[in-house]
Amino acid sequence: MHLSGHIEKMETSLLGDAAQYQLAFDDQIVELNALVGQHIELTFNQTIQCSNCDRVTPKSYSQGFCFPCARSLARCDLCIMRPETCHFHLGTCREPKWGEAHCFAPHIIYLANSSGLKVGITRKTNMPGRWIDQGAIEAIPILEVNTRLESGQVEVALKAHVSDKTNWRKMLKNETENVDLVEAKNTLLAEIPELIDELGATRLNDDVVNIDYPVLQYPSKIISLNFDKTPVISGILNGIKGQYLLLDGGVLNIRKFGSYHVTLST
Repeated sequence: MHLSGHIEKMETSLLGDAAQYQLAFDDQIVELNALVGQHIELTFNQTIQCSNCDRVTPKSYSQGFCFPCARSLARCDLCIMRPETCHFHLGTCREPKWGEAHCFAPHIIYLANSSGLKVGITRKTNMPGRWIDQGAIEAIPILEVNTRLESGQVEVALKAHVSDKTNWRKMLKNETENVDLVEAKNTLLAEIPELIDELGATRLNDDVVNIDYPVLQYPSKIISLNFDKTPVISGILNGIKGQYLLLDGGVLNIRKFGSYHVTLST
């Protein structure tokens, strides 16, 4: 196999409990699960093209944009990382139509176990992709709200009791803790009954989603690979977890290199 194109983050899905991965090179799609166990080579061709305006850029900002687009697009604003700071109601959203479509849609507050218990939020339509992107081995939706702002408000309240971060090194080593997600859900929701009532949030069922990753061998030591430092990255693909390729010589975060023009050879 030999193909080239601009890459974005890997597309994911679940087949039963098994995480499935695809990587697009422009309009060519590769089923990555089938490559686990094989020798692959990825070559950065020294071109980065903004995923919004197609401008060639010397550096990728916000995982795939040129600097002007990163400064002007709502999807690159601080409120994407901190949804409780949403300022749409102030009339200052950079892209009101985009904001209406993406932020004024049902959102889910969830608990996940990636390197331990964490709380997070995602659009309802982005499950289970969000959990796979984070390398969670299990997750449970706990509340549904109407907007991204409301989901951020719940997340902030719960962060007083549980982390909202993943230890990515532990996640990649598969060093996870034993967590009873249903018990954790009930304990945490008991901490915020007033906020749940105030937002009219919907309590969700105790449906735990388990996720298995296509990994033959987890790394014992984490070595980060980087196209900017090493344009040609090769090795045996030992597995895929989160948005990382686990090669025998290190791990590559595909999402970090959105809009890079890359050649894949097997």
